[in-house]
Amino acid sequence: MENDKHELVDLYVPRKCAATNRLIISKDHASVQINVADVDSNGRALSTSTTFALCGQVRSQGESDDSINRLATKAGLLRNVWSYQK
Repeated sequence: MENDKHELVDLYVPRKCAATNRLIISKDHASVQINVADVDSNGRALSTSTTFALCGQVRSQGESDDSINRLATKAGLLRNVWSYQK
């Protein structure tokens, strides 16, 4: 919720799973958040990063590796790793 100055005033803002777009509730202790550092052309880490949050359901089904590869490819962090197959 925002006030008149457009500042967040909520005590708790839930995260969303990057793979399934589901809310990650506070009791989901199997969820993880992975920060991938952005690097320059010399391979040095910059001060920015890309964040991926995965809920416990994705991890319990064993789909987290595929989801991270798909999301990182879509974000431009990986090339030729993930491709859609029927």
